Amino acid sequence: MIVVISVVAWLFIVVASLCLVVGMAILDRGRIARLGTNLRRYPWALRREILGLLAVLAASAVGRGALQSVSEVYGWRATGTIVAIEGTFVAWVQASLFSPVATRYFSWIYIYAYVFLLVFPVIVYGSRRTPTTLRRLLVAYALNYGIGLIVYTIVFAHGPRNVMPDLVTSLLFTHNPDFQELAAQVNENANVFPSLHTSLSMTVATFAYRTRDSDPAWTVLAAWIAVSVWIATMYLGIHWLIDVLGGIVLALGCVAAAVRIVDPDPRDGVESVDGGGTNPE
Repeated sequence: MIVVISVVAWLFIVVASLCLVVGMAILDRGRIARLGTNLRRYPWALRREILGLLAVLAASAVGRGALQSVSEVYGWRATGTIVAIEGTFVAWVQASLFSPVATRYFSWIYIYAYVFLLVFPVIVYGSRRTPTTLRRLLVAYALNYGIGLIVYTIVFAHGPRNVMPDLVTSLLFTHNPDFQELAAQVNENANVFPSLHTSLSMTVATFAYRTRDSDPAWTVLAAWIAVSVWIATMYLGIHWLIDVLGGIVLALGCVAAAVRIVDPDPRDGVESVDGGGTNPE
């Protein structure tokens, strides 16, 4: 437990530092001032979305073990099908890209940059004139986790590092052993399809693309981190290519659903905060 606490503490420090530095770099003074104002009113305005997301996360944390047992007994054992379709593709990715530098980079991406990618949009969209995009983002997050939990229960499959250890090395835990204990607290070995790392990073990248006119720097940064996350999941031996593709499809569906569920704010007008316009103020 001490190891987990130290890892989480360091993760918090790194992500908070990244948010501070990147926020100062890409947000102007007006956006930063508006963020301070919105921090006082957006939590209440977004209370339903926040509570919904927290409920899904709590259900996942509490029910993950039980649902894993249900999946093991009644779920579709898909590992053999996945291997039959893509073979040793992940082993090829790992062998082709392997180097100490690549391992450090993708490990950093998988842990630190990924959490930053999920947190920083709250700052970017929390600094906007209306909460439409932030509301949609929170709904999309909840849909990702909720649908992901259901699919994890239906599909029972192990990742490449567990299936072909002679070809695929668990590089994340080999070079960062402290992360293994943390991972055991938040995930199950058979929770591989779809890749939630992929789906959530794709969700953020999609929203960043939708707001590219007003936040071009964030769009580029989000796309870079998201693509790096997808590669990292395979390079580190955690997910199959099919898991990654499934995560991309899940993300696009969740974003589309969130946009349909959350109507634009009447104040958005022509200066839409999501999908058009250039003025986030």
